[in-house]
Amino acid sequence: MHSIAVFNNKGGVGKTTFLCNLAASLMHHKGKRVLVVDADPQCNATQYMFGIPRLKEIYDNQEFTLLDVVKPLAQGKVFVEELVPTKSPRFGVDVIPGDPGMSLEEDRLATDWVQATGGDIRGLRTTFLFAQLLSQCDDYDYVFFDMGPSLGSINRAVLVATDFFITPMSTDIFSVKAIENISLSLSTWRKKLNRALDDVSDRLDELEVEDPGWKLQFLGYLTQQYLTKTIRGTKQPVNAFDKIIKQIPREINKRLIGPFTNKPRPMASFEIGAIPLLNSLVPLAQSANCPIFDLKSKDGVVGAHFTKVREYGEVIENICDKFLKQAEALS
Repeated sequence: MHSIAVFNNKGGVGKTTFLCNLAASLMHHKGKRVLVVDADPQCNATQYMFGIPRLKEIYDNQEFTLLDVVKPLAQGKVFVEELVPTKSPRFGVDVIPGDPGMSLEEDRLATDWVQATGGDIRGLRTTFLFAQLLSQCDDYDYVFFDMGPSLGSINRAVLVATDFFITPMSTDIFSVKAIENISLSLSTWRKKLNRALDDVSDRLDELEVEDPGWKLQFLGYLTQQYLTKTIRGTKQPVNAFDKIIKQIPREINKRLIGPFTNKPRPMASFEIGAIPLLNSLVPLAQSANCPIFDLKSKDGVVGAHFTKVREYGEVIENICDKFLKQAEALS
C-alpha cells in the first residue's frame, strides 16, 4: 500500500478535482483498490463524491467520518480501533468522509505537536495519528489524502504519515512562490520530528506505530488551468501561461526534488501531467457527483462536450500511467 498526499498550500489550484479523478481513474482504468481520506475541514472531496443529499445523511445519521478517527484524542486513547469507509457510487472508491468539526481539532493537534517536539510520548502518538490510520489500510493499493490549502497542524499530521506528496500547480506566480513555503515548512518539520524521535529512541515501542519516522518523498507535480493554442497540430500553452510554466521546473528541482526525494530520478519524470482549462466540465461533474471522464448525456453533456470528456479521459489515464511508474521507481 502506498499513501499519497495531494498538497499545495495555495488555494484554487484544483487539488480536489484532480485527486478525485485520479483516484477514480486508478480504480476504473487500472483496477486498483483505492481509499480517499478527506482531511480538509471544508470537505470539498466529500461533497464532490457524494453530493449534498447523501452528505446530509452521513452527518444526520452520524455515520463514520474522519472526526471519528480524531475523537479518541480527547479521551487519551489516540487511535481509533476500526475504520468504516463509505463507497462513492459513481467514483467507485472507498472514502473516509471529511467533517467540518475537524477545524476545531487544529488547536489540539498544534499543541500536541509542540509537546511532541519536546520529546513527549503522548504528543508524538498524536503526531502519528494518520500513520496509525494507514496501518489499517492494507486492503488498499493506494490511499489518497485530500488536504486544505494551509500549512496547519492537520496537514502536518498527514504529511508526517504519508509516503509521497503530489503538488498540483495552477499557472500563476503565486503557485510558484508557494513552492518555497512548502519546502521550508517540510524541512523544519522533518528536523524537529527526527530530533524528537532521537530523544525518545529507547521508548519508541510506546508510540504503537510501526517504524515511526519521516518517510515523505516528493512524487511529482502537474500543471492545471492553462489555455492552449494549436501549433502544427499540437496543443501548446498560450504565451502568458507558457512563461510561468517554464519557471515551475526550476523551482521544483531546487526546492522539492533535491531535499525530498531519496532515489535519483530524471527531472522530466516528476512532471506527471498537464491539464488544460476544462471550462464547464468541472461544474457538470460536481453537479453529477461523478468523475469528469464518466460524464454522460444525462449529466448535461451535449455537442462538443463529448469530445472534451473523451480527451480528459485520455489525459487522466496517461497521468495514471506516469503516477504508477513514478511511485514504483521511488519505492
